[in-house]
Amino acid sequence: MYKTINEYDSIIKKCSDIFNKKLKDYGTAWRILRISSLTDQIFIKAQRIRSIEQKGSQKIEDSSVNEFIGIVNYAVIGLIQLDIGVSEQAEELDHSKVKKMFSHQINTAKELMLNKNHDYGEAWRDMRISSLTDLILQKLLRVKQIENNDGSTIISEGIDANYLDMLNYAVFALIKLKS
Repeated sequence: MYKTINEYDSIIKKCSDIFNKKLKDYGTAWRILRISSLTDQIFIKAQRIRSIEQKGSQKIEDSSVNEFIGIVNYAVIGLIQLDIGVSEQAEELDHSKVKKMFSHQINTAKELMLNKNHDYGEAWRDMRISSLTDLILQKLLRVKQIENNDGSTIISEGIDANYLDMLNYAVFALIKLKS
């Protein structure tokens, strides 16, 4: 488990570095995005990864690694938006506060990953990256259905749980791609 924690932290550091650089470049313009828009952003990235996996080639230089990083960061943004709500005027948030919110969501995802890894015995290590991509897409379809149901579920987990799972699947894919 120690290896997984180190790998996870290394991937998150890379994702966080990119998030922070984009925070400097763009500020918190993402505050205007509704949850459904964030879900669609993640969908576009996951669908592109699947398309590249199926075709075996790509015409745009942006790698699958960058797309998985985007999934991690958009999932964190989605979790932040779920916590604090969408801004109608795209109000700029204090960057140090945003970085703390980012860390909080990552810590929540990491704790979930550790608990699931304990129970599942790190089964993800024996999975294909394409299966992780498909699981992200499945979670996205679930989120879209929950959004279509105005956020209500009868027995299932909510949008936040699905975002956390997508985040962790993307981190697992990044770990596997680095190996």
